[in-house]
Amino acid sequence: MLNIKVLGSGCANCKRLEQLTLKVVDQLGVEAEVVKVTNPTKYADYGIMSTPGLVINEKTVSSGRIPSIPEITSFVTSALAVS
Repeated sequence: MLNIKVLGSGCANCKRLEQLTLKVVDQLGVEAEVVKVTNPTKYADYGIMSTPGLVINEKTVSSGRIPSIPEITSFVTSALAVS
């Protein structure tokens, strides 16, 4: 099972990234736990200086922007190949 974290304060961009990530997970039929991390002190643990951030299996894959659905799909399938 993948561990996916969406890092952000709950702003519109952070919510959008969470929605897109959930959509990709659903479309791929992947078993994943998607967690929202809203504590700013945790962002630095992942090297994220600007939100939203996306972390899959403790690896930062995106920060400071909303990746496209194809990008998120690529991040998820790459993580599946490694795990």
